[in-house]
Amino acid sequence: MGELLLRDVRKSYGLMEVIKGVDLEVEHGEFIVFVGPSGCGKSTLLRMIAGLEEITGGDITIDTKVVNDLPPVKRGIAMVFQSYALYPHMSVYENIAFPLRVERLSNDKVEEKVQNAAGILQLTERLQHKPGELSGGQRQRVAIGRAIVREPSVFLFDEPLSNLDAALRAEMRVELAKLHNDLDATMIYVTHDQVEAMTMADRIVVLDHGVISQVGTPLELYHKPQNLFVAGFIGNPKMNFLRVLGKHSDEGGVVVTLPSGQDLKVKVAATSDVAGRTLTLGIRPEDLTLKPSDAAIEIIPNVVEHLGIHTVTYSSVDGASNIFCALLPGSAPAKVGTPISMGLNGTECHLFDEQGMAYDRLLSVSALDPAEMHL
Repeated sequence: MGELLLRDVRKSYGLMEVIKGVDLEVEHGEFIVFVGPSGCGKSTLLRMIAGLEEITGGDITIDTKVVNDLPPVKRGIAMVFQSYALYPHMSVYENIAFPLRVERLSNDKVEEKVQNAAGILQLTERLQHKPGELSGGQRQRVAIGRAIVREPSVFLFDEPLSNLDAALRAEMRVELAKLHNDLDATMIYVTHDQVEAMTMADRIVVLDHGVISQVGTPLELYHKPQNLFVAGFIGNPKMNFLRVLGKHSDEGGVVVTLPSGQDLKVKVAATSDVAGRTLTLGIRPEDLTLKPSDAAIEIIPNVVEHLGIHTVTYSSVDGASNIFCALLPGSAPAKVGTPISMGLNGTECHLFDEQGMAYDRLLSVSALDPAEMHL
C-alpha cells in the first residue's frame, strides 16, 4: 500500500527537543514534501521514519504496522540521499542491483527488476557504464533506480537535487513528478527549496523549530497561509509585511490604516474587535499594481532587476518589516531613485494579528481550484 501515520512523534538529544510532537497522515500515492529553513527538523523527521534515528516518543505506522522498533530494512521503505552514495567500481547495473544481491534474489529476478527500473529512468543505454562516466543527473537517477528495485511501500528523498546545478534541478523535478505518477507510489521528499515543494507536492508540510506550522496543498499555503511564518516562507519573491493600525470591521472585511495615513479595507473575516490594534498587512510582490486601486503606497527603488518577463524592485518603506519588493511587468518604467505609486487591492492582501496568526481571507472557491493545486 504505502500509508504512513505519525502520532505525537518526538525526538530529543539530551535536554534539547528537536521534534516536538508531530502528527501527520499520509495516504497511499501521495507526494508529500517536508519544507522549512535549515535546522527546522525536516531531515531528522525523515530519518526517524526511515529508522536511521531512534524516536524519543510517539508512534510511526507504515501500512497499519507500528515500526518504532523495526530496523530500516524491515520497514518497507527505500531512501535516496543528498549524496549519490554509488559504488564507483561497480557498473550502473550492479549499483542498481546491489540491494537485490543482498536479498539473494535469483539472477533472472535481478535482471527483470534492473531492466524495468532502467527503462523507467532512461538508463538502459548506461547500464554498463561506471558512475564516473555519468552526469550528476544520471547519477541521481541511478540512486533512485536502486530504490525502485526494492519496490518499497514508501520512498524517502532527502534533498536529492541540492548537488545539481539549476538547469539539472529543473529537469529532475519534472522527472521525479513523472516517476511519481508512473509508479503510483507514496513519496516523502525533504527540501529547503520552496520552488521544489510548490511544483512537485500534493501536500506540503511546513516545519518550524520541530513543529508543523501548516499542512496543505501548494495553492492552499499560497492563498491562505495560517501564520506569518508560512506567509513569509511560501512564495518567491517573499511576501511584504507592513505594520498597520486596525480601525473597524464588518461583514465585508477589516479596515486598517496604512503608515501613510490612508485607509484600506482588507477582505478578511475578523474574529474579534480590531480597533486600535497593531496588525500586520501582507502583500505579495506580484499583487502590487501600477494602476489606481483601493489604496496606494509610494516606493523609491534602491535596486531594480530587469528580467525580461518581469521587473523586480526593492525599496525601503516606512512600516515595512522587511525589504519591500514589487514584481512588475517587464516593460515597467522603474528606475533606481525614482518614486513609483503602487496600488494595493484589499482583496489580494493578507492580515495577521499581534501573535502572527492570519485572519481568514474571504476568497471565492475558484481561487483554490483543486485542478490547479500542483504541476
